Amino acid sequence: GLAWRQCGVGRAEHLWADSGSRTAAHLQDMEKARPLWDNPLQFVFACISYAVGLGNVWRFPYLCQMYGGGGFLIPYIIMLILEGMPLLYLELAVGQRMRKGSIGAWKIISPYLCGVGVASVVVSFFLSMYYNVINAWAFWYLFHSFQDPLPWATCPLNSNRTGYEEECEKTSSTQYFWYRQTLNISPSLETSGTLQWEQALCLTLAWLVVYLCILRGTASTGKVVYVTASLPYCVLIIYLIRGLTLHGAVNGLIYMFTPKLEQLSNPKTWVSAATQIFFSLGLGFGSLIAFASYNDPSNNCERHAIIVSLINSSTSIFASIVTFSIYGFKATFNYESCINKRNLTPLPTETIPYHTDTLPPSCRQAVQGTGLAFIVYSEAIKNMEVSQLYSVLYFAMLLMLGIGSMLGNIAAILTPLTDIKAITSRFPKEVISGFVCLINCIISLVFTMEAGNYWFDIFNDYAATLSLLLIVLVEAIAVCYIYGLRRFEKDLHTMIGRKLNWYWKAMWAFVSPLLIISLFIFYLTDYILAGTLQYQAWDGTQGQLVTRDYPSYALAVIGLLVASSTMCIPLGALLTFVRKRLKRERVSTVA
Repeated sequence: GLAWRQCGVGRAEHLWADSGSRTAAHLQDMEKARPLWDNPLQFVFACISYAVGLGNVWRFPYLCQMYGGGGFLIPYIIMLILEGMPLLYLELAVGQRMRKGSIGAWKIISPYLCGVGVASVVVSFFLSMYYNVINAWAFWYLFHSFQDPLPWATCPLNSNRTGYEEECEKTSSTQYFWYRQTLNISPSLETSGTLQWEQALCLTLAWLVVYLCILRGTASTGKVVYVTASLPYCVLIIYLIRGLTLHGAVNGLIYMFTPKLEQLSNPKTWVSAATQIFFSLGLGFGSLIAFASYNDPSNNCERHAIIVSLINSSTSIFASIVTFSIYGFKATFNYESCINKRNLTPLPTETIPYHTDTLPPSCRQAVQGTGLAFIVYSEAIKNMEVSQLYSVLYFAMLLMLGIGSMLGNIAAILTPLTDIKAITSRFPKEVISGFVCLINCIISLVFTMEAGNYWFDIFNDYAATLSLLLIVLVEAIAVCYIYGLRRFEKDLHTMIGRKLNWYWKAMWAFVSPLLIISLFIFYLTDYILAGTLQYQAWDGTQGQLVTRDYPSYALAVIGLLVASSTMCIPLGALLTFVRKRLKRERVSTVA
């Protein structure tokens, strides 16, 4: 409701009609009133803290494993050049030039585009609702990391204390701790269960931390990002040194760096590379536009776009080296233990981590789903010396990555709201921030119920994918063909003092939009061909995941998640058109 109030056309129409003095005056007023980052480095750290997230540690290594090891780097780097870097620069430039959040920035470009900003806010709201649950899980694991032994190191005793819990014996101690003691997961989505108060408290703590980090706007966020951006690298370096000394680590690294070039002929390899770049940089959420709006108008956003995108991709590769060394150790340890227990014929050493399809299920590697970082890493950590120390470091790192991303998500919501004078004139920013966090926290309690993880997967899979592709596609078209590429080029020349390179113009006008359209068609086709949507449910009686069909009400929620954000774009344009028409009729009637 509040976001749509900015779709009024009055002032924005004048800005569109008179692109000269009025726009310049508007921007000068904004420069005087708008808070700024203390220095350009603070802005870079904020962007890195936002972009470098859990996907760099979880998703990228998984994609490397799925699509050809080192060979995946080829499409990944190509997509970085063709899609990631140009679109990142586009959003930073729009935010810095217009000096508004997502709604205000696109409204200045054209009144009919206010729905683009609203769509970004809606998607960011959905993301914030479920993303902070990951931080709650990180807090949960961090608190339990101080126990000796680690609570996921062994199976707990049953109620009679005559043996181990039956469910734990059918799976593993780490999976049991995740699915039963952390999530207390229900057998299906239809069985909602009760609220898990321990997880609810951890979630409340996670939201309290986020609120304290954003309490003073850029003044507090700017200080926090130094920690959230730098601490994960310190932990990764420690893990790299430790990981390379572990037995079997080389097996994982050999697998990662051995390119399987035949995967380059697989279309899904290229789609996965493009998708990873797109979502890893956080395009379309409005966070980058919000961060850039607090820049000095003369800031060199081109250089910063290149720096942030290269650091983000380098971090993914660096994190993969660490992750694969851990994978190699975990796989080798479990494999050798399993072989010794079952007296099976060993496979060649270099194939241990992943080529174990002929082995019993307990000897194989399970590397899918959101619990990957919690199950796989905790499995490896429990077998390390001084496991408590490495557990604390790892989950503190996850927490920093999660909080850093949350700061960007919340900025994408708060910046457009605080740009509305009708709101800021009545309520201080601390109250607005607190209200947004409180609403998010209350709604996100649904993810702490016994069926909460299934709802988490629904939001994670469907709340943003198609919506973000559509948002960024409209952004690129709007800048190049509505605002005008030449006009935008002049704006950039005014800001950074040099002409726009042909590379940026070619990517913005042709290449990047075509890639986004291709991705959009692929995902749309994939959803249609998939038929009945399904999910993975935990069956405690078998100690494994089973596939189930989504119930009808879950399919309705999925449809609403996609429609509620994508429909903002045409509805915003329609609302603006109607208001303009009514205004003209009133003027003609008075005349």
